[in-house]
Amino acid sequence: MNNIPVVKIGIVGVSRDCFPASLTLDRRKALVEAYAAKYNASDIYECPITIIESEIDMMNALKDVKDAGCNALCVFLGNFGPEISETMLAKYFDGPVMFCAAAEETQNNLKGGRGDAYCGMLNASYNLALRNVKAYIPDEPVGDAEDLADRIHEFLPIARVSIGLNNLKIISFGPRPSNFLACNAPIKQLYNLNVEIEEESELDLYESYTKHADDERIPSVIEDMSKEMGYTEANRPAMLPKLAQYELTLLDWAESHKGCKEYVALTTKCWPAFQDMFRFVPCYVNSRLMKKGIPVSCEVDIYGTLSEYIGLCLSQDEVTLLDINNSVPKDMYKESIEGKFDYNWKFSDTFMGFHCGNTCSNKLTNPHLAYQAIMANTHPKEWCDGTIEGDIVPGDITFYRLQSTADNVLRAYVAQGEVLPVATRSFGSIGVFAIPEMGRFYRHWLIEKNFPHHGAVMFGHYGKVLYDTLKFIGVPVEEIGYNHPAGDRYADENPFA
Repeated sequence: MNNIPVVKIGIVGVSRDCFPASLTLDRRKALVEAYAAKYNASDIYECPITIIESEIDMMNALKDVKDAGCNALCVFLGNFGPEISETMLAKYFDGPVMFCAAAEETQNNLKGGRGDAYCGMLNASYNLALRNVKAYIPDEPVGDAEDLADRIHEFLPIARVSIGLNNLKIISFGPRPSNFLACNAPIKQLYNLNVEIEEESELDLYESYTKHADDERIPSVIEDMSKEMGYTEANRPAMLPKLAQYELTLLDWAESHKGCKEYVALTTKCWPAFQDMFRFVPCYVNSRLMKKGIPVSCEVDIYGTLSEYIGLCLSQDEVTLLDINNSVPKDMYKESIEGKFDYNWKFSDTFMGFHCGNTCSNKLTNPHLAYQAIMANTHPKEWCDGTIEGDIVPGDITFYRLQSTADNVLRAYVAQGEVLPVATRSFGSIGVFAIPEMGRFYRHWLIEKNFPHHGAVMFGHYGKVLYDTLKFIGVPVEEIGYNHPAGDRYADENPFA
């Protein structure tokens, strides 16, 4: 995927002049060696300049990490640290910054070899606040080389999201479908996140599509689609040329409209006029662009595609966007779920996540192309070809969304659960989901806090890093919801219920 940042973290060791600089030098060396032993050494760069009580050293270190191609920074307190110059470094660095500090190594060297970085982290955090500098400080910021190697590795995906959003353009083709206000949200918060938005007309998209009618690349895209879906030349669906033409239209538009940004995400109005004009549905093409690292949400869900892009940066894997759609029938629960898993899922823990067909083929069991059944209720069936269907692969998931509220507040939710290995017996890209205490979460956060029906899905448990990421990019902690365990009340939950 070349639509997300590659992060390189510069590690700058800092030292206060009344402490031995050798403490920082030796501890920085040990930290770099510990990281290289556990992770990819190319993730990090060891800055040879150690900041003491000097703004000149700070400027030299800043130039060194920039010249080395670092787009993220780790300020490492090898001892107490110079609180002024170390926080100035964070202020002037153009990218995400984390702070961490060295623990003392041994009880046998607590006179000449004590660094007091445990104390220095307090002053560092205070000075960051004085300068209005946002830095990432992990839950356990003080540790030995192995501990801090893990903390720096945990910072990588957070930095990826931060850099990605700062260099992201979202292109939307609208307007939103009539009688469909749920995904409408103020775009001011996009600008607050430094995300650019380009809003275009569906007519512009259709015009560009018609100009791609004779594109010489169409046959190669058809071949690639056939290979992905297992078609031979004899049984290829007639819709593939139109889908290939549309895919090239979106890819060319994304490339030519990035402007000053490096990365792009899309969202389109996929019904009902889309079927009237294009004579197919775009779902399968949306799924294929996600496999290329470009999220494409449907129904002009701008914050939906933003959420997908965040998940893409965090997991470095395909994500999907689903309706929190329908309840699991009680007979299905009784037959296929109750008492059949290590975790004893309650009926209220379960629901079905669904979309017409935007989920990548490798995230579906038995993926196949079909017509979109809901649209076929109002359009000729042959105009509704182009959706990808299949049950979503079982396994761990993180269900989440970042949203701007009607009054322009950033709000989010994060919940971990799983897709159960239960046949849905339905259509579209769909799965049986289970999240602990989902019923209460659904009522007292999703409904109470006015979230729309679209939620993004990462395939794996990423709750911890996502929560830290949301805080880092500026979502107020009181606006980040999660599925409270039993006995932990929501603010509006009746204590007598």
